[in-house]
Amino acid sequence: MTGSELIKSISEHCQQQVSGLHVLAISDTSEINLENHRGRLKEQGLGLVGNNQDVGFFIHPTLALNAETGFPLGLSAVQIWTRAMEHADKEARKYKQQPIESKESYKWLASAEKSIYSLDSGDARIVKHIGDRESDLYEEWATVPKRQNHYLLVRACLNRCLWDKSELLYEHLAKQPVEGTYSLKVQGDMRTGRRTREAFLAVRFTPVDIQPPTSLKTADYPAHLRIYAVEVREIQPPKDQEPILWRLLTTHQVISLEQ
Repeated sequence: MTGSELIKSISEHCQQQVSGLHVLAISDTSEINLENHRGRLKEQGLGLVGNNQDVGFFIHPTLALNAETGFPLGLSAVQIWTRAMEHADKEARKYKQQPIESKESYKWLASAEKSIYSLDSGDARIVKHIGDRESDLYEEWATVPKRQNHYLLVRACLNRCLWDKSELLYEHLAKQPVEGTYSLKVQGDMRTGRRTREAFLAVRFTPVDIQPPTSLKTADYPAHLRIYAVEVREIQPPKDQEPILWRLLTTHQVISLEQ
């Protein structure tokens, strides 16, 4: 069985598990570093990894979970790729000027597209596509929510310009009233010097209209998009500890603390 056949089989198995369910489609990238095995492997099918020295490959799977129970339902999409052995840095490749289809970042849109096909074919009721900061892409905000019953939820990466505001996203969000508070036990981590503590967190949220970056304003994308921004900020953190600050963006409507 080839790699593409295996991925197709995995996706089809996932389709069979999702009928009528609210599904979380969670994507992220892993680097598979095979440098310690370089002498025993054929270099065909391998490329440079993140440090631009070692060899290996990258894998970007999308894990489907039952939103109600957290039970894993399978992988709705899997992408595997390598970088060229003469991989140049972003500046040399004029990365920012390239269309999204030519960037590795396109993996987020491709995963969403493949997952939409797989999960819709399996009659999933609602799908929430979840990604980390790297998936905060205007192109993804402009395309994924067009599908009925598909939503995005990501960690904010960019302090974006807002369509109808002079201030940027983070500043505007921080000025919103606190809608509620809650406490959270923070686990200690000796590697970073973080101590176990109980953190008290304030929650803010607001709808915002984001506008595309300058590089996209001549492309076929909307001039602005309505999404919802959520901020969770620690109140009076210990002086020697980095305060918690989470910013989330979603196409789900957020107009109450319960939501």
